[in-house]
Amino acid sequence: MKQKTLLATAITAALMLQAWAVSAQDASPAPAQTTDSSAPSAAKAKKLETITVTGSRIRSVDVETAQPIVSMSRKQIEATGLTNVSDVLQRIVSANTPDITPEDTLSSGSSVGGTYTSLRNLGSQRTLVLVNGRRWSTDINGLTDLSTIPTSIIERIEILKDGASSIYGSDAIGGVVNIITRDHYNGAEANVYYGQNQKGDGQQQAYDITFGTSTDKSNTVFTASYRNEDAIWDSKRELTRTGYGPRHPEDGFYTGPWGRVVDPTDSSKSYVINHGATDSSNLANYHLYDPNSNADKYNTNQDMTYRAPSRLKNLFAQERYNLTDNITLHATGSYSERTSSSQLAGYPFQTNGNQIVKISGQNAYNPFPGQDVSFFRRTVEMPRITNSTAKLSHFDVGAEGFFGLGDQEWSWDANYSYSKADINQRTTGNINLVNAAKALGPTAMVDGQVVCANADDRAAGCLPWNILAGPGGTSQAVMNYVNTVEQASAQNTTRDFTANVSGGLFDLPAGTVNLAVGVEHRRLAGSFTPDQFASSGYSTDLASAPTVGKYTTNEAYAELDVPLLQGLPGAQELAVNIASRYSHYSNFGSTTNNKYSFRWKPINDLLVRGTYAEGFRAPTLSDLYGGTGQSFETFLDPCDSAYGAASTNPSVAQACSAAGVPANYRQVDASGKQIANNQGGQTPTPFLSGSNAELKPETSTTRTLGLVYSPHFVQGLDFSLDYYNIRIKNTIQSVLASDILNYCYIQNDPSFCGRFTRNSSGVITNLNESLANLGELKTEGYDFSAHYRLPQMTAGQFVVSLDSTYLSKYDITNGPGQPTEGQAGMVAGTNGLFRIRANASLDWSYGNFGATWTVRYYSGLRDNCWDVGVECNEPNYTNPWIGTTGASSKGAVAFNDAQFRYKLPWNASFSVGVNNIFNKKGPFYYAVTNAGQGEGPYLPSFDIDRYFYVSYNQKF
Repeated sequence: MKQKTLLATAITAALMLQAWAVSAQDASPAPAQTTDSSAPSAAKAKKLETITVTGSRIRSVDVETAQPIVSMSRKQIEATGLTNVSDVLQRIVSANTPDITPEDTLSSGSSVGGTYTSLRNLGSQRTLVLVNGRRWSTDINGLTDLSTIPTSIIERIEILKDGASSIYGSDAIGGVVNIITRDHYNGAEANVYYGQNQKGDGQQQAYDITFGTSTDKSNTVFTASYRNEDAIWDSKRELTRTGYGPRHPEDGFYTGPWGRVVDPTDSSKSYVINHGATDSSNLANYHLYDPNSNADKYNTNQDMTYRAPSRLKNLFAQERYNLTDNITLHATGSYSERTSSSQLAGYPFQTNGNQIVKISGQNAYNPFPGQDVSFFRRTVEMPRITNSTAKLSHFDVGAEGFFGLGDQEWSWDANYSYSKADINQRTTGNINLVNAAKALGPTAMVDGQVVCANADDRAAGCLPWNILAGPGGTSQAVMNYVNTVEQASAQNTTRDFTANVSGGLFDLPAGTVNLAVGVEHRRLAGSFTPDQFASSGYSTDLASAPTVGKYTTNEAYAELDVPLLQGLPGAQELAVNIASRYSHYSNFGSTTNNKYSFRWKPINDLLVRGTYAEGFRAPTLSDLYGGTGQSFETFLDPCDSAYGAASTNPSVAQACSAAGVPANYRQVDASGKQIANNQGGQTPTPFLSGSNAELKPETSTTRTLGLVYSPHFVQGLDFSLDYYNIRIKNTIQSVLASDILNYCYIQNDPSFCGRFTRNSSGVITNLNESLANLGELKTEGYDFSAHYRLPQMTAGQFVVSLDSTYLSKYDITNGPGQPTEGQAGMVAGTNGLFRIRANASLDWSYGNFGATWTVRYYSGLRDNCWDVGVECNEPNYTNPWIGTTGASSKGAVAFNDAQFRYKLPWNASFSVGVNNIFNKKGPFYYAVTNAGQGEGPYLPSFDIDRYFYVSYNQKF
């Protein structure tokens, strides 16, 4: 990016403004200097009053800024009845489903198992997480695991809904989450929490104990916590029992556990062994396979976790020591250990282009003796289970203080932090292709027993596999032989040094011109080492290459705050803030990002604010150095003659024909069945995705304009309304399979046609979705909030709150010249781009009693049609970017929560609550299933059940 010399211009302008402001209003006489002995204590009081608000480095006594900030107090966090920071943040209307959630059963990689957050529907990588204003650890995928931060140590959470790269650097495009910990605590307390779903699963337990001591010289806080979240199973409730939900319970069935063999003389026919039969060598025990029937297929949801279980242990210690009246030392140490697991159904083992494993013609269990045959068999006896352990160590140390410069007060701080995360994953349930080939190879009879024919293989443990026999036909010894135990590990370290200084330059009639400057040096290094056996392609697991890389960044910033007018009619306050940050990365060069904001109070009751901010997101280590990986994508082939665009668009049909696709081509899914609607199907062969070492940063511009109104004649009432507009260029993205095919055949862009290959039958055999700085994203909307603390009544204290957001635009362009996808009000993967989200609450307190009622509202979304004429209330709707016809609009949903609290006489408190008190269920969205996430058509942002909890707090 072009560098901009902003700071010198801004300071010069501020100097010129001093003379201009004097002519605009009467200057107050400068206070006379004094040697009064009370001056030091007055100065100290002034220092104690100032605070630093998220989004600015300048200390101020005024918490009202030009930037939209939402704050959640400790009391508000406790009122949610949630123990996970990620879940708490998702209750904020401007937050949305993160990129990875515990419900993403099919997700893989080193980040799986953690919990994350995302603002403005822009992704977890574009949301910066701070702890006490300093960066927390991020992994090689650019994600910050919030499970490493215990809720027991949190004092409050500030959410900046604005771009902040000029202050904090990379990643602060969607906004900033700043978690403020408890640093002044005297005493001890213990908390116990238990909750569970109405269906009896998903139990959550949390225990923590906190000690603190405060003196004139020091403040010490120590917390130990433990949290356990049990699994939620798909099979437990009708909502998730089948892949496409209860309205279509017979769909979403795939390869079954009963062995199916392809007729070697007629590949259009295949046979399935009769259920319960074990003699697979006799074809009389088989029946003809019907791909349109579920009789021989399997519902994989019955073996899968909906929400993965996890356990977290955490130790957190914080110390502040006043070395002198003006210098304070501080240190923080944290250690967390998280274990989690997820389960998938047994692997759908089959002969295909990537797994050249057949049953030998010399195998005793082959029903076609003398001929090698292809097969299908789901190993339900051996579900795929991944256990992850993540250990994060964090340590930071620093100093801060105050000093006088002339007649101005200045503050400074210097900090060093070190974070290290070690992640280990153990996966079982995939097939060892080397051993499977031997177990399905030639057999011999030795002492009346069927054994592997090769003596060396027998000596190495080979056991013949009667794979065509159904469940119960394979011994555990054989399963152990063909099973592969995989070990993968990841490690990342972050070293960060920051130094900041801020204070007043000089006084204007409207106030003090303040300046903050600082530098930062950060070094990130990380690696992911997948299982070597799986990476070699000898396992049925998705192959991936290792990731290893590092980079450093050196940064400097300046922020200038200039008060222009004060106490005038129509200008009770007028001020501007200018910030600029220069960043130099060792891997791609430098970038400069600026931010301009203003705040204006035409009357004391009304604040008008606005910002213009430039931002960027540096490529992650995984983006740059991640190699390639495999995935089984769900897509709709536009050349499909029944449901693809070729079925209704002659130009697409012609383009497909010119590419050699047969005129009657039908897409098949992973089970070999032709797709039966415009939902498409999962590829039977893995597609490739990969990193790109030549990636450049994403760049962004953010515009906000808002007002805050607090009428003086109604004490305790305030309103706020903010408009935001965010545009991101050069987005780093993996182009989806459907997009690649649509761009090739529908948009006639030949640059995408080289990303895939087909065989002579038209079937796609290979497709590459590697990363590129390809796209653009635009989003805009409005946030509105109203809060009213009613006057104290005989019935108690009441507080009414409303927080809402309206999404007016969410447009994605996946490449130059490509059509814009207007996705606002639609389903995007597992994320609902709701037009409206709102939270309304009523809080009541009376003496030792208290209660809160909350309503969480989600507007309806437009979904894919199940099929034209079936769950398709907009049959004439044409998707503007891919040309498919038909859509289905689903209605809104609201969830109600209630909590009751009581303070006990022995310095304790008790609370009981119910989330989703009316057991409301959200609509089913079939586009979610098409995203291949494995949780079926139910959005993870919706409540899956009624949830009960109880908590107890004891202070000592």
